[in-house]
Amino acid sequence: MEINGKTRTCGLIGNPVEHTLSPMIHNTLAEMFGHNLVYVPFPVETGRIAEAVNGASALQILGLNVTVPYKSEVIPCLREVDSLAASIGAVNTLVSFSGGYKGYNTDMEGLYRAMTTEGIQLEGEEIILLGAGGASRAVAYLCAVKGAKRVYLLNRTLDRAEQAAQEVNRSVGRELILPMALSDFDRLPDQKFLAIQGTSVGLSPHVDQVVIDDEAFYRRIHTGFDLIYTPWETRFMKLVRENGGQAYNGLKMLLYQGVIAYELWNGVEVSEKEAQIVYEKLKSAVS
Repeated sequence: MEINGKTRTCGLIGNPVEHTLSPMIHNTLAEMFGHNLVYVPFPVETGRIAEAVNGASALQILGLNVTVPYKSEVIPCLREVDSLAASIGAVNTLVSFSGGYKGYNTDMEGLYRAMTTEGIQLEGEEIILLGAGGASRAVAYLCAVKGAKRVYLLNRTLDRAEQAAQEVNRSVGRELILPMALSDFDRLPDQKFLAIQGTSVGLSPHVDQVVIDDEAFYRRIHTGFDLIYTPWETRFMKLVRENGGQAYNGLKMLLYQGVIAYELWNGVEVSEKEAQIVYEKLKSAVS
């Protein structure tokens, strides 16, 4: 693609952003669709997110993705926030809107699409969710709105799990999320679960770490989904597989959250065939 005076710009704001695979997603899609668009990462120093958003608007940046640590901090900087993003309390995609930006959360729909393509369902499922940070809270909300039967939210500190459960239960209007301490996993019902690993434990280079190290826990899991995608197989995934379960990483979540953002910015629909082409490029990059 030739970059010229008509080239539109999208990008990623966060800190750090140097490791990101998002340019591969969006620049590949731009090439496939023949869009005169380029996507680049923009590191934003602590305390300067409002300046970054206002500056992007002044420069007529078409759209932005937002990554840690700004997914919540960016919200007051926006003209409008989509209802789903407001309910979750986190924004990861900004779309040019009325002299500023409208905020969306494509992470959760991206996760849902990723799970659907692997044949994983949330409706009617009993789910173990590891972690009570921002990512896990958003996953808990997704499980609730997609009809999960029950979610056991396990965290190292019980009070943080209780706080997250209260927030999500209040938001969806039912007592669906049950908080537990990690050390009490043996109190879970004697059955098989879908387990979602929502912490950063095990992320490269700390590939030997895992939230729970007891194989008895993994014998309770029929399917494990780790939001991490580097390394390609986390220790959580390995333990799930060694104990008879299926396991998946978060690369398809990364793919689909980016695909949805691209669709929002450009008013197009990315087919599954086109998404799969991008996925194969991502897979080659990380595996």
